[in-house]
Amino acid sequence: MMNWYEKLNEYFPIEEMKSKKHMELLLEDPNGFYQKDEGSEHVMIYAEFDTCIFVDYLWVAAESRGHGTGHKLMDKLKQKMKPILLEVEPIDPNVIDTNRRLNFYQREGFKHAKSIIFLNHSFQTKEIAPLEILYWSLEDEKQGFIFEQMKKIYQSVHIYKSLEIYGREFGDVDEVLQLDENRNTRDLLTV
Repeated sequence: MMNWYEKLNEYFPIEEMKSKKHMELLLEDPNGFYQKDEGSEHVMIYAEFDTCIFVDYLWVAAESRGHGTGHKLMDKLKQKMKPILLEVEPIDPNVIDTNRRLNFYQREGFKHAKSIIFLNHSFQTKEIAPLEILYWSLEDEKQGFIFEQMKKIYQSVHIYKSLEIYGREFGDVDEVLQLDENRNTRDLLTV
């Protein structure tokens, strides 16, 4: 039987995966902000801060999709009454799960932070793997607020002990994350 990391590693593209050591160190951090919610049919890894929650990975077993597991996990986070942020890869017409994932987040009430540019540096392949930011909030949060939260997430989660773990530094937050109110990109969550 696969452990939680193997399940995530098998499902997510290599460009998006942190190393197991990276995730274990985050989970062991004494601040306790990085957490794992795991069951036989799901793995959800998230970071909870005072001002937001960041869903790093959400995996639901193929046979359990469409049966409310993902909805229950999102509901659990929504009960905390904080904005929820997450990253998604751009739509790939050759990968059916990208559309399915976006449809799920749209049903859950997420919005696309179209003005945020995230030039993510892959932990494993060292390539730039651009990601889009989705968010859910009770308030009508401005994208500037979401942007500031993403900067905190990048520094606290993504580049956490990166020199120790990967033997290299990742891009500075101001190089990797940018806010462009005039960015001309389509809304991922409008079909």
